[in-house]
Amino acid sequence: MAPQTAASVLGSPVFVLFLFVFPVFCLSNTISFTRDELLNIRQNTPQNLLPDFIYSDVLLNVVVGGAAALIKRFKKRKRGKRAGALVRLRKRGFRTPLPSIHLANLRSLPNKTDEILLLSRTNKDLSHSAALCFTETWLNDAIPDSALHLPGFQLFRADRDAESTGKSRGGGTCFNINERWCTDVTVLKKMCCSDLEVLFVNCKPFYSPREFHSFILVSVYIPPQAHVSLALQKLADQITETEQQHPDSVLIILGDFNKANLSRELPKYRQHVTCPTRDSNILDHCYTTIKDAYHSVPRAALGLSDHCLVHLIPTYRQKLKSAKPVVKTVKRWTNETEQDLQACFDLTDWSVFEAATTDLDELTETVTSYISFCEDICIPTRTYLTFNNDKPWFTAKLRHLRQAKEDAYRNGDRVLYNQARNTLNKEIRAAKRTYSKKLEDQFTSNDSTSVWKGLRAITNYKTPSPCTEANQRLANDLNEFYCRFETPHIHSDHLSTQPLTPPAIPLSTPPALQISENDVRQVFRKNKRRKAPGPDGVTPACLRTCADQLAPIFSQIFNRSLELCEVPSCFKRSTIIPVPKKPKITGLNDYRPVALTSVVMKSFEKLVLAYLKDITGPLLDPLQFAYRANRSVDDAINMGLHFILQHLDKTGTYVRILFVDFSSAFNTIIPTVLQTKLTQLSVPSSICQWITSFLTDRQQLVRLGKFMSNSCSTNTGAPQGCVLSPLLFSLYTNDCTSKDPSVKLLKFADDTTVIGLIQDGDESAYRQEVEQLAVWCSLNNLELNTLKTVEMIVDFRRNAPALPPLTIMNSTVAAVESFRFLGTTISQDLKWDNHIDSIVKKAQQRLYFLRQLRKFNLPQELLKQFYSAVIESVLCTSITVWFGSATKSDIRRLQRTVRTAERIIGAPLPTLQELYTSRVRKRAQKITLDPSHPSYPLFELLPSGRRFRAANTRTVRHKNSFFPQAIYLMNS
Repeated sequence: MAPQTAASVLGSPVFVLFLFVFPVFCLSNTISFTRDELLNIRQNTPQNLLPDFIYSDVLLNVVVGGAAALIKRFKKRKRGKRAGALVRLRKRGFRTPLPSIHLANLRSLPNKTDEILLLSRTNKDLSHSAALCFTETWLNDAIPDSALHLPGFQLFRADRDAESTGKSRGGGTCFNINERWCTDVTVLKKMCCSDLEVLFVNCKPFYSPREFHSFILVSVYIPPQAHVSLALQKLADQITETEQQHPDSVLIILGDFNKANLSRELPKYRQHVTCPTRDSNILDHCYTTIKDAYHSVPRAALGLSDHCLVHLIPTYRQKLKSAKPVVKTVKRWTNETEQDLQACFDLTDWSVFEAATTDLDELTETVTSYISFCEDICIPTRTYLTFNNDKPWFTAKLRHLRQAKEDAYRNGDRVLYNQARNTLNKEIRAAKRTYSKKLEDQFTSNDSTSVWKGLRAITNYKTPSPCTEANQRLANDLNEFYCRFETPHIHSDHLSTQPLTPPAIPLSTPPALQISENDVRQVFRKNKRRKAPGPDGVTPACLRTCADQLAPIFSQIFNRSLELCEVPSCFKRSTIIPVPKKPKITGLNDYRPVALTSVVMKSFEKLVLAYLKDITGPLLDPLQFAYRANRSVDDAINMGLHFILQHLDKTGTYVRILFVDFSSAFNTIIPTVLQTKLTQLSVPSSICQWITSFLTDRQQLVRLGKFMSNSCSTNTGAPQGCVLSPLLFSLYTNDCTSKDPSVKLLKFADDTTVIGLIQDGDESAYRQEVEQLAVWCSLNNLELNTLKTVEMIVDFRRNAPALPPLTIMNSTVAAVESFRFLGTTISQDLKWDNHIDSIVKKAQQRLYFLRQLRKFNLPQELLKQFYSAVIESVLCTSITVWFGSATKSDIRRLQRTVRTAERIIGAPLPTLQELYTSRVRKRAQKITLDPSHPSYPLFELLPSGRRFRAANTRTVRHKNSFFPQAIYLMNS
């Protein structure tokens, strides 16, 4: 029986193979059989059933080759497998980056103990869960832990205190920690009051990523009748205190929050439960500071509980797996190599280059190539590998000691293992002290670049880069996309139909620009060493180090370029680096083109920029706030709010605000049109021609990773990354102004805002100015992005009717309730809740840096300096705009961040009210000393000459704005 079975098993593949091969070699004519022939087929087999093969060897080769190809194909085919967070969790078990958790509101744990015990035996997801978090356990002292024992889990409970809450029943929270995940568990604190019940548990599991020292699980129960704001304040204080005590641990806050939202008090915490937990409401929450930390899945409720069981599946990827190791090659600048490079240039006879070249392009190309060659010869390079989670203080010596400890552990030598472990711990403490001293030296030397580099290394901070597939085709497509505004040269007669503002007549003709060696030397010494070089290969470190040696030759090149009104071609080359505007790339417009240009040319541009500012400064539009002395973003916002609030004080008024967005504004400048406008602004013709040469015949290519696009020539636009580009755009749009006094046009570089002050429903002037703006843009090659151009309406009238939408170029403008204008979020109700939320979140995130520095035992003075530069600067962002109108609740949230920083530093810090008062006074004093400032007329002195005339305000929101408050503080 067995031989027949084996024969059948072996014969099956042969038969299948025959079915595959037979149709290929069978005769084309078909053979038919009757019923009788089929019954007698064994005895009467037709002779022509099978063809006669002449080449039997060929047939054998074909059969063997076909079989091998089929076997190879089936062998290489990958089997499909299930994917998803739950599948990965089951595969990794207890070695997940974050613990898997089951969360539920039980309404009596004793009644559900049997069901939980049954689930732990039958449901692998629950039995393999790292922690079980239960709220409303309804436990008391009469119920022992043994009655609630769950095999394989440790119980940690916080029962309701009758004295603190005034209730003897209900409430209570607990954790069941899986012993296969963690046995080192410590209860940090418990808190119980009428509004909040909370339990803090610190877990140090057997496995955790390097970025997390431990996991602090926080179980929270906020009763439905609790005072929500008071409960959140108490919880936030407990969380910030725990963060200060355990800066390297990650907090996972879970529980039944009912109507409360922790993100309101601590915006840096993200809520991960997205499924309804009771009917259609999400009452059970999970908060962490990690983005996309958990995926929530609802399970069947336990017993008669009205809350479902929530399974929190970790989806976080540890830093080591989120990015590949990076190979870096850097130049090692030391005192010896710098001296060698300086000596090389000292011995160079630059007159040889001038004699050997015939024109300016050849001279500049030769000089820059020679400088780059000398730098490559004299400065050595170093290549090293960096991982995403490297510690800055972990040296090569520590790496060897750690390897010795691992070897001793594998060999089973207990004495040698203890010695290696003690030696490693001792060296780690010494390395941390050395690194702390290094950070202190960097702070005292006022080297902000080194400080931030050290902070990023300490905290393992890496700038998240969007996932994009770099390829040659995408690089070429981006280069063509950036050249889409290319237009033929437009003659200056094109401007005859445009409404231009007559330029002011200067008092005297400006002198010609002449550059001295000292000017070049000073601008070379201001270069930052770590900036990237341009296409010519000359690095900023080389210019800074050898400023004395290179100033003579480059001063000659610069002056010769100004005399010929021609920019060398090697100075006009640029490498475009596409910088993603948002995490998810959906199109070519999601890349911002940043140009890497010659560092030498940037120094040249700085000298020309100072000259242009002196000439054009008094002639610029007063409502252009960018790139001008004593102007800022706060001035632009305060001026716009003053126009709005002053107008809204009148009856029957409302305001329409149009936030204009241009598509690649800098790339649309037409050089010939700009030259005509510069001439009208009294810029010398030689400089106008030089700027035209600077903007035309520019060679650019796109570098996307290791791929380089084809080079193309552009004659339109100013590259983003050039020093002159922002000022040239401001001069290009200088004649774009409003002619009607009821319409204000504010500009900050390419951010343009049209404010229509509407009285009695008459919008004709506002709509006409918007139409004129669209016409001006079409005449000047600027493209209005109608998809991103939005409008906000501020209307406080009672029973205000619906207003007709605004239309630009046959496209309806979208209406929004809030907009982020120059970094400040403005709402149509002129409240600042959204803006303050973002400020609090950002400031709380930066407190982590402060805790890390405190852990390295830096002095208090240095910590206060860091707070002032990094955290206070965030809290005071545009503080003169919004603080006066902020609510007490918002100010309290902001002040909590200051108090947390005080506890970390251990020293008092200035309050936000003090900072607001001092900054308003300081800003007002600067405005009163600048008659050219657009808000200067608002500060009108009384006849006594000692006090300013108070602003006439009718509403509280106007009274609390910047200018009335500034006048009040100046008078007091």
